[in-house]
Amino acid sequence: MLPDKDGPGVGGGYTFSEGEDPSVSLFREYLRLKTVHPEPDYDAALRFLDRIAEELGLPMKKIEVFPGKVVSIMTWEGRNPTLKSILLNSHTDVVPVFQDQWKYDAFSAFKDAEGNIYARGSQDMKCVTIQYIQAVRRLKAEGQRLMRTVHLMFVPDEEVGGHKGMETFVKHPEFQTLNIGFALDEGLANPGEAFTVFYGERNPWWITIHCPGSPGHGSRFVENTAAEKLRQVINTFLEFREMEKQRLNTSECLTLGDVTTVNMTMVRGGVAYNVIPAEMDVSFDLRIPPTVNLQEFEKQIKQWCKEAGEDVTYEFAQKHMNQNLTSTAENDPWWSTFSAACKAMNMTLEKEIFPAATDSRFIRAIGIPAIGFSPMNRTPVLLHDHNEYLNEQVFLKGISVFAKIFFVLVCCAETSDE
Repeated sequence: MLPDKDGPGVGGGYTFSEGEDPSVSLFREYLRLKTVHPEPDYDAALRFLDRIAEELGLPMKKIEVFPGKVVSIMTWEGRNPTLKSILLNSHTDVVPVFQDQWKYDAFSAFKDAEGNIYARGSQDMKCVTIQYIQAVRRLKAEGQRLMRTVHLMFVPDEEVGGHKGMETFVKHPEFQTLNIGFALDEGLANPGEAFTVFYGERNPWWITIHCPGSPGHGSRFVENTAAEKLRQVINTFLEFREMEKQRLNTSECLTLGDVTTVNMTMVRGGVAYNVIPAEMDVSFDLRIPPTVNLQEFEKQIKQWCKEAGEDVTYEFAQKHMNQNLTSTAENDPWWSTFSAACKAMNMTLEKEIFPAATDSRFIRAIGIPAIGFSPMNRTPVLLHDHNEYLNEQVFLKGISVFAKIFFVLVCCAETSDE
């Protein structure tokens, strides 16, 4: 049963505000699905998407990429399916929440008096999923019969290390049948008037440094301890972090995606207060721009380990080496078509390297141009943050933006299949 008023209620039921735009109601419904790690309810998402596919009259394919993880693809076939298709990619999962830090239930999709919709996934990236769907719904309702085929793809496990859903699916034979020429994926909000467009990503390296040393009693000055080596490693990495931070802060030309971030995330070691440990480990999250020579950077890490002391080694939990960029040259047919559509709507675009990681990196790695774009301006960046929200008017404008972009991309057949 639904409660009598809009807002949080026992049992997870909700009603919509009187006169609310149906697209906003659909968005809020999707936000209430608890596709949250560590146990995302993917079955609920699949049922929701099945219903949408039936409403739109679009066939839905489901490919289980590994046990319990299904990639779903709705396809709107174009008049000339031999042309390269457009991929609209989104992920269905969201990151965990710390509910005590939220003003409202993170899965209530509560809408305040200003039209701000609070929910995990409101920016990352359930908004884009529904905007894709509603833009396609609008074009179909207008009776458009587009030249190219459009695929709407919904991927699991983007928010876990390695992005397992897309990483696995791009190697699947079914992916090759999609004949993709250009892909759109998630971007970020922008607090200003402009809209941010991402044409590349930094490479995530998750690294653990192992520091062995001489064990002993806590009462002695033991030489060559693991802690001394650990201190050297930490100091070196954090000194480099400070250098990159200063480089970002003192340059008007650089964005976060243009520098390397270093963050110490885990320290392990020791068994008792009075026992000097035989080994201590420290782990770092590194995000490296595509302009950096990755082989040379790893050599630098090796040197830092050598300087820290004897037998200091490292290993990677994640090490991505793809430095492919999507062309933003004016003579590139895909980019020129995309940017021209935005220009026609008087939108200012700011081109950047994405500072974190999205599924786009796996798409670019196999040679398909991909743009990260979430039409969210005048919006604080709150992905993965407490009290994540998106204003309903920004959300609704995004549907119109996507509808116009899709129409231009899918109809511009003669310039983009060379």
